[in-house]
Amino acid sequence: MDDTRVEWAALLEAAYALHLVEVPKELIEGYEKEETFLRKMHHLLLEVDLLEGTLQCPESGRVFPISCGIPNMLLNEEETGT
Repeated sequence: MDDTRVEWAALLEAAYALHLVEVPKELIEGYEKEETFLRKMHHLLLEVDLLEGTLQCPESGRVFPISCGIPNMLLNEEETGT
């Protein structure tokens, strides 16, 4: 589906990495009427909070720490070039 607002591959990877609900490899046709699927996605998207951990940029490989649910995405002085 072209109008999806979720990066499906990223959602799939996150759910797998965190051992959360099973996410189909591709968005299922008629998902709007599948209550079980919608409940799983609601839980995954709206009820899961990552409190401690890291985020890694897929392009640069830079790792950003998450503490108390807040990602620190500020660059260090040596990374700013100033």
